[in-house]
Amino acid sequence: MQDYNVKPIGRICAGTGKELVPGSLCHSVLVEKNGELQRFDYSDEGWTQPPEGFLAHWRCEVPEAAAATKKNFDPDELMRQFEQLCEEASPAQDKFRYVLALLLLQKRRLKLEGTKTVDDQEFLELNGARGEGIFLILNQDLEDAEVQQMQESIFGARAA
Repeated sequence: MQDYNVKPIGRICAGTGKELVPGSLCHSVLVEKNGELQRFDYSDEGWTQPPEGFLAHWRCEVPEAAAATKKNFDPDELMRQFEQLCEEASPAQDKFRYVLALLLLQKRRLKLEGTKTVDDQEFLELNGARGEGIFLILNQDLEDAEVQQMQESIFGARAA
């Protein structure tokens, strides 16, 4: 089994090489290269389009240095929520499940085993780091604002 580690948001734009300004919006992309999941962050100025073969794309706000440490969450608690959402299998929750899966990949609580195509739809094939599941999560084509809103609701709920 391969263990994937997704780094947190970078401080340098992958397109321009300039510093990403805290408070500005940036585009983040996940790409699998040579069996490794890599994250690339782009300023609006450096963004053109997702690279070929990307697995996920979202838009987020570049955090202040102190704010980045405040957004901690309990990966085990989120994993329980994720498993519950997978058991319910409500199509209305597909996007939320996808965003949770990305967060859990970043925290190394889920592992990406690969992708699978079923009826012309691409799914992420995920395993829990502690032997949970095989989870098939529909790869979403989310609007940047949707991902941002979902991330804020997840982190807002954790802070409450």
